[in-house]
Amino acid sequence: MVLFHSAYGLRPAVNAAAELLRGAGHEVHVPDLYDGRVVDTVEEGMAIREEIGTDELLKRAVAAAAPLSDEGLVYAGFSLGGALAQHVALADSNARGLLLMHGTADIADDTSTELPVQLHAAEPDPFETEDWLNAWYLRMRRAGADVEVHRYHGAGHLFTDPDLPDWDDRAAARAWACAMGFLADL
Repeated sequence: MVLFHSAYGLRPAVNAAAELLRGAGHEVHVPDLYDGRVVDTVEEGMAIREEIGTDELLKRAVAAAAPLSDEGLVYAGFSLGGALAQHVALADSNARGLLLMHGTADIADDTSTELPVQLHAAEPDPFETEDWLNAWYLRMRRAGADVEVHRYHGAGHLFTDPDLPDWDDRAAARAWACAMGFLADL
């Protein structure tokens, strides 16, 4: 599995999630797409994303996953990392699954996939609005993906990170329990 961090960078919560997954028997690779930079606000994270550029971040994500692709990876990510994971997974014919925590990406009209996909998102979420998620879901299903969506009413956008104001321990526990079941079925 490859697990991509959010716009905040490779925060302790990402490494803790990787350890949680490893504890369940998964091999997890956690690339640092920001070259060691970690920030405390979404505004700072978005500034780094803009500085590096979406295309370069995608190239970095592909470079991190490519040596592992023959193994049949599960792609996962947090927010921005989820969007990157989605792009890379949909382009990898060996991908086995896609676990999205707090983030999605647009889908090309000609996309075709049979990937199992699980999404965990806050409700409401300022970055993953209701209209966006409805359209995303329909496009993923039209592409052939087996999609499962879990919404967490009242949770903040990055509710699985205990060091951020969005933290919601109950929502995080529910999300990780569902994610573990999804991964076990792969």
